Amino acid sequence: MSANAFTPLRRSIEVEYWVVDDDGRLVEPGPLVGASPGVEREFVEPMLEVKTTPCETTAELRAELYDRLRAVLDRAEDCGRRLVPLSTPIDTEAVAELDSERTAIQNDVVGPAFQYVRHCAGTHIHVEQQDGRAIDQLNTLIALDPALALVNSSPYFRGRYLAAGARSKLYRWMAYDDLPHQGRLWPYVDDREEWDRRLERRFEEFVTRAESAGIDHRAIHAHFDPESAVWTPVQLREAFGTVEWRSPDTALPSQVLQLADDVAGAVETLAGREVRIEGSTGEITDDTVVLPEFDSVVGYLNAAIRDGLSAASVRSYLDRMGLDVAAYDPPTHDIGDQNVLDGAGARRLRLAYADRLADDIRQSPSVRAE
Repeated sequence: MSANAFTPLRRSIEVEYWVVDDDGRLVEPGPLVGASPGVEREFVEPMLEVKTTPCETTAELRAELYDRLRAVLDRAEDCGRRLVPLSTPIDTEAVAELDSERTAIQNDVVGPAFQYVRHCAGTHIHVEQQDGRAIDQLNTLIALDPALALVNSSPYFRGRYLAAGARSKLYRWMAYDDLPHQGRLWPYVDDREEWDRRLERRFEEFVTRAESAGIDHRAIHAHFDPESAVWTPVQLREAFGTVEWRSPDTALPSQVLQLADDVAGAVETLAGREVRIEGSTGEITDDTVVLPEFDSVVGYLNAAIRDGLSAASVRSYLDRMGLDVAAYDPPTHDIGDQNVLDGAGARRLRLAYADRLADDIRQSPSVRAE
C-alpha cells in the first residue's frame, strides 16, 4: 500500500426537492412522504427531503439514493406529483411554512429576512470524521466551498435573475445578512477547542436574540443547542460523527452523487498528506494539500455565487484543488438567459427538470442492471 493510500470514509446525502403537480404548480408532497425510508417533509409545504444512511462506497450510496427516489417517483406517478431538482421555485408563487415552534423561533430571531430561506432547496453531504484529521477535513471543506458552483441549479428568485447561485445568495447575503456569524462561511480553525468555543459564542448570540424577541428560555433550549442553532455551511457534526457540507444546490441525482464522490475523495486523500494554509492559489498534489488563506477562499466563493463556472478564476481554482470541472454542467448556465421569467415560463421549466430527474433515475446503472 502506497504512502498516500487511504481508507474509504463513509458518506451520506440529504437532498431537497420541490414538489409540483402535472401543471408545474407547487403542491404539498402528500402521499410521497414515507414512500421509502429517509423520505420526509421539510419545513416548507411544497418540499420533500430524501436522505440516505451512511454508506461505505459511492456505489452503495448511489444504489440507496436511486432506490429511494424510484420509490418516490413510483408513488408520485399515481398521485399526479413530480420532483423538481432546482434550487429555487423560480417565480413569485407563495411558499408557505409548516406549523412548527422551531421555525417560529427562527422567524423571530432572523426577522423578516427569514422569508428568503423558504425559497431554497439544497443538498447536504456528510463525510465520516477521520481519527486525528477531523480539523484538516473541516478546513479542507471550507477551502472547497467554492465547489458549490459545480451544481448551481437556479439563478432566479421571484422570477428575476439574482445570481448564478441564487440559493447561496439568498442564504448568505440576504437571509443572514444581519446575522453573518450564523449563516456565512466561517474561517479555518486550529483545533476542536476553537470550534467548540465558536459554537458556544454563536449559541449565546442566538439565545440573546431569541430572548430579546420574547421567546421563552425553555422553548429555545427545547428546540436548539449549540450545534443545531448555527447554519454556517461547513460544520463538524458530533451528533453524526461527520463533517457536513451544506452549500450545494439540489440538482439531478447523478450530479449530486458525482459531487459527493469528488468531495469525499478529496477529504480521503488527506491521509498521508501534509495540510498547509498559505498563499492565494491553493493546490492538492501527491504530497501536500495547500489551502489558500481564508480571504482568498472568500474571493473564489463570491465569484462562485455571483458568476458560477462562468468565472475563469473559479474554474482554475477548483481544477487546482483536484476537481474535474469539465465533468459538470450546472443547470443555472442553461436556464439563466432571461432577466425576467413569468409564472408560465417557471412552470414549464419546473416540468422540464422534473422530466430530467425522472430520466436520470431511469438511466442510472442500478436501473439498467435490473
